[in-house]
Amino acid sequence: MNNSRGGPLAGLRVLEIAGIGPAPFCGMLLADLGAEVVLVDRLQAGAEDLDLGAHSISNRGKRSIAIDLKTPEGVQTVLDLLESCDALIEGMRPGVMERLGLGPDVCLARNPRLVYGRMTGWGQDGPLAHAAGHDINYIGISGALWYSGQPGEAPMAPPSLVGDIGGGAMYLAVGVLAGVMSARATGRGQIVDTAIVDGSAHMMNLLLALKASGRFTSERGRSLLDGPHWYRSYRCADGRFVSVGSLEPRFYRILLDKLGLAGDATCANAHDPELWPQLHARFTEIFATRTRDEWCDLLEGSDACFAGVLDPDEAARHPHMAHREVYSRIGGVLQANPAPRFSGTPAPQLGAVPRRGEHTDVVLRDWGVAR
Repeated sequence: MNNSRGGPLAGLRVLEIAGIGPAPFCGMLLADLGAEVVLVDRLQAGAEDLDLGAHSISNRGKRSIAIDLKTPEGVQTVLDLLESCDALIEGMRPGVMERLGLGPDVCLARNPRLVYGRMTGWGQDGPLAHAAGHDINYIGISGALWYSGQPGEAPMAPPSLVGDIGGGAMYLAVGVLAGVMSARATGRGQIVDTAIVDGSAHMMNLLLALKASGRFTSERGRSLLDGPHWYRSYRCADGRFVSVGSLEPRFYRILLDKLGLAGDATCANAHDPELWPQLHARFTEIFATRTRDEWCDLLEGSDACFAGVLDPDEAARHPHMAHREVYSRIGGVLQANPAPRFSGTPAPQLGAVPRRGEHTDVVLRDWGVAR
């Protein structure tokens, strides 16, 4: 049976060991783009499982098999499945897969072309490798959290986006696909050690380039993207917010014109950090005079680099987002559609969220594994 739903990754077979965090998101991304992703679930949810049932968007498009990995029979079943796999992805602490009898040495011996994708926060080695942690800890130590805050305030980043998703899941997906390309060319698989501390640090390279050039400093609130009045969010008269990012002078001039400040000499000194607190206070007063939607009517679509700050439900209804069909609501669950987009091999229709173990028998039959 060919389980391909189309898409640029049609024909790619991935076995995902169930877990929480970035590894399931990576599996969703691969499934969104057409890969056949089989989720190896526990027979029952464990105490540490984040079991969202039918709301588990990160499991959409996958097939679920339920196996007891603490038994020799369960381990043998996984090893049999790996014979026809391109990749395995797992997000356990270092050493857990080895203790189960499913470490990379065992799996690569069974399938030398296998790409073994490992997802952790700290990495497979190092002084902190075996410590517990979460997104905020990993990006805290990598440097990626440093600029996420205003002067005098504690740094705060969007929950899970910078670390788990950006520095974790996305790097795991790139690593697995790069490994598959190499395996198809050489016939040899390999281990992909994906760590959130590595990925989130790697994402800092643009800011590090600005820092090296003198345009960024280590003092929060004194650099191009974390201090100026023209790169901020502002509260409006109705308690909602807008964002401005008029980084380039020509865009800043448009913003000043729209705000009625085109002839203001103080505002013209946009790159003087000593004036930023004063100008921030002035912009705060101005944006507080109208509602968010009134500011959107005035500024949205202009080159002032402006957007309203929307909650997810509002974002789904916004004309631009609706035009591009960025979001869908399936079974009452709001979710973002696959990205990026492909002209020749478009992503398949969104797959359903499987029930735990729903496809055990059919997957074993399809993949030629006896039970």
